[in-house]
Amino acid sequence: MTASTGTWRIASADAAQAPVAVIGAGVMGAGIAQVAAQAGHPVRLMDLREGAAAAAIAQIGKALDGLVAKGRMERDARDAVLARLSPAASTAELADAALVIEVIVEKLEPKQALLRELDALLPPDALIASNTSSISITALANGMANPRRLVGMHFFNPVPLMKLVEVVWGAETDASAAQAIEALSRRWGKTPVHAKSTPGFIVNRIARPYYAETLQLLQEQAGSPAQLDRALRGAGFRMGPCELMDLIGHDTNYLVTQSVFEANFGDKRYQPSLVQKALVDGGRLGRKAGKGFYEGTPENAAPVAVIDGDVGAVTLSGRGPLVELLGDWMATRGLTFERDETADWQGVAVEGVQLHFTRGRCAAQLARERSQPGLAVIDWPLAPDRIEGMAIAFGPRVDNVQQTHAETLLRRLGWEPLVLRDVPGLAVARTIAMLINEGADAVWQGVCDEAGADTAMKLGVNYPAGPFEWLAQLGAPLVVDALAGLFEAYRSERYRISPLLRQRLWA
Repeated sequence: MTASTGTWRIASADAAQAPVAVIGAGVMGAGIAQVAAQAGHPVRLMDLREGAAAAAIAQIGKALDGLVAKGRMERDARDAVLARLSPAASTAELADAALVIEVIVEKLEPKQALLRELDALLPPDALIASNTSSISITALANGMANPRRLVGMHFFNPVPLMKLVEVVWGAETDASAAQAIEALSRRWGKTPVHAKSTPGFIVNRIARPYYAETLQLLQEQAGSPAQLDRALRGAGFRMGPCELMDLIGHDTNYLVTQSVFEANFGDKRYQPSLVQKALVDGGRLGRKAGKGFYEGTPENAAPVAVIDGDVGAVTLSGRGPLVELLGDWMATRGLTFERDETADWQGVAVEGVQLHFTRGRCAAQLARERSQPGLAVIDWPLAPDRIEGMAIAFGPRVDNVQQTHAETLLRRLGWEPLVLRDVPGLAVARTIAMLINEGADAVWQGVCDEAGADTAMKLGVNYPAGPFEWLAQLGAPLVVDALAGLFEAYRSERYRISPLLRQRLWA
């Protein structure tokens, strides 16, 4: 980002009434136009498709009618918002705009052509913003005579409801331009976070492991989509990764992953999945096609078969944040147990069966290394009161009686046992560890700061916590150990540990 040199009309004292233009009358463009009009700006909405802008404004009117019907907006206010919205037939009608936001097809060449046209049309004190979700702002600015006025302004859908705006600056972006867009976003009731123009920016980059780790587990036949969704919802996510990909659309999700992968020169961390490619190739695109991982909309999970009463001798072993979480939850559930803080492992034992919190290593490996045939691994109980199902994998020498003891304990804790194939890291642990790792790399590389990463993930994709909030909860030793176990198991750069996490561990 270049030093501040500009004075922008959208940042002036009367900026609230400055005209705004939006190019692209799809769902995102219409949402942005609605937000700008509700903030008091006269808004011109343009789309090359004949009648699309007028139809989008009519749809906005219906949305506002809904707010009026619910008592959340006065009729006069609704009429005033619609009066500020008007369609435009060509870019020439946008020449007086203080800000133009492009929301056209997510391809470099058409966007570059439009931005160059706007650059030649608009006066020097007008800003230009792109709502791109993944294309480099530096690349988009290439060919503009005045590239310092181009800023990324990435909204999230549905725009009127979602608070986050990624303010993305390229190599030529003027500091005052980014600051003006930040201030404007706040006036529009949004929460802006600054991001350097790198592939995926903040949200689409850090979020990749949420999909990628589940897709990897499915490729390894570790469990079913329903089991994996249930495990992740139990960590506090509103939707499991499979049902979320069905909602987004597998074609869309796959293309974003492919774009980030290619933009990072084939970095294995962002590698697309053969499982998802097969869905796309087969037309199983998710809800919009009526089939994806699920047929139609997935049904709610069956209630957990909770049990009460004695489950036998229970010992909480070791020390650490997960041990404390589990201990507090067992006490809340009225479960009698002993403590062994001197144990060299973390987890819980029931009737002689050891349930180790996963460290990114298989139960079979731990059982052999420890000469402990009665050994299983369980997932991380990050939100014990929200867990629907707890992922568990048994070592090869656990017998049926021992397995019954383990599953009975989980049900006593209010958790449905989700028996997975004995894979490294299970579901929650490997996903959370990789989300933390990706957030750490984004900060290490200067894409954003720690607070920005946490804010972006909570507001942009409704995560229950941000990567650095999870890191503070779990501690660097646990996270680094899990990632080291995954790297050891797969020998893939996908699981390389961020230098920032290593620094936290050494500190």
